[in-house]
Amino acid sequence: MSSSPTPLPVGLVFGGASGEHAVSIRSAHTVLEALRTGANADRYEPLLFYIDRQGRWWPESVASAVLASGLPTGPGDLPGPDRTGFQGFPEGAFDVEVWLPVLHGPNGEDGTIQGLFTLMQRPFVGSGVLGSAVGMDKQAMKAAFAAAGLPQVPYACLTAAELEPAPDTVAERLEASLGYPCFVKPANLGSSVGISKATNRAELLEGLRLAATLDPRLVVEQGVDARELECGVLGVTTLRASVLGEICFDADWYDYDTKYSEGLSHTVIPALVSEAVSERARALALDVFRAVGASGLSRVDFFFNEERDQLWVNEINTFPGFTSQSMYPMLWAASGLPLEELVHTLVTEARESFHLHDNSARLNP
Repeated sequence: MSSSPTPLPVGLVFGGASGEHAVSIRSAHTVLEALRTGANADRYEPLLFYIDRQGRWWPESVASAVLASGLPTGPGDLPGPDRTGFQGFPEGAFDVEVWLPVLHGPNGEDGTIQGLFTLMQRPFVGSGVLGSAVGMDKQAMKAAFAAAGLPQVPYACLTAAELEPAPDTVAERLEASLGYPCFVKPANLGSSVGISKATNRAELLEGLRLAATLDPRLVVEQGVDARELECGVLGVTTLRASVLGEICFDADWYDYDTKYSEGLSHTVIPALVSEAVSERARALALDVFRAVGASGLSRVDFFFNEERDQLWVNEINTFPGFTSQSMYPMLWAASGLPLEELVHTLVTEARESFHLHDNSARLNP
């Protein structure tokens, strides 16, 4: 009588020193349920690790409590040294065979933790250092899109340091090149954190100052009359694009509150567009994925003007949300890959790709 295979230890790490800390907790809760559902319950042994808002790592006991409550911890909620930041792995970290970093935003989706896992020589789900960093920084992302000849709305890049000496001069330049309405964005945040819409100079300057408190690198984009379409990409060596989805919302634009509050937005999957538009967008999503050097998974967002039959690439998210309202898992469910199988695919492909391209083999021929 053969014994069942030993479950694979998967390190589920979440939280993070990021403005998207709370979203990460919600995503991790969904991913953990997927790891414990159906055949995955026998395949995997989830090992939980929580990174607090100060960047400190905490073991299973704390991580489980955070997921159970659904609430992030505050500065005084946990014991430990006053010094912030990474101070070493907690117990159980070296038992992990595959890391699954369910982290959104800076210090988690930007190549930093991917570099740590690379140094550990352990496989991990998602893009590596390059793809994560380029996909996180909107200035670098847009430069990569431009180099690949991908269609984008008109935009301008600037730094926070340019603002204070002559804010009106900056505003005049942006008005001349982009006009109103326009959208002001910090370069290195996601989930619409810190983004504002400007319809006049006062709003533009207010938005620039807000974004500058969150990031020294800023992007301003021309507003366009368009629908918002999204496509999931999955794979490491062989890439697949999901069906398209559309975000519909009862607000002026798709801001953070609209994105994560019940009842303010809804998704249409598959999106109600022609097959020709769908195929163009899906092919373009793969081009976007390759342009930034992404791997494993990404969600690619588009603007679509139906009257002009024009698709513009908005952005790529190299570790999209996995909450109950998140588009990425819903797109793949509609494409025939339910959540538990999607997570299984991500872990399996990360592990297989790592062994196929093992860094240690190149270091020690």
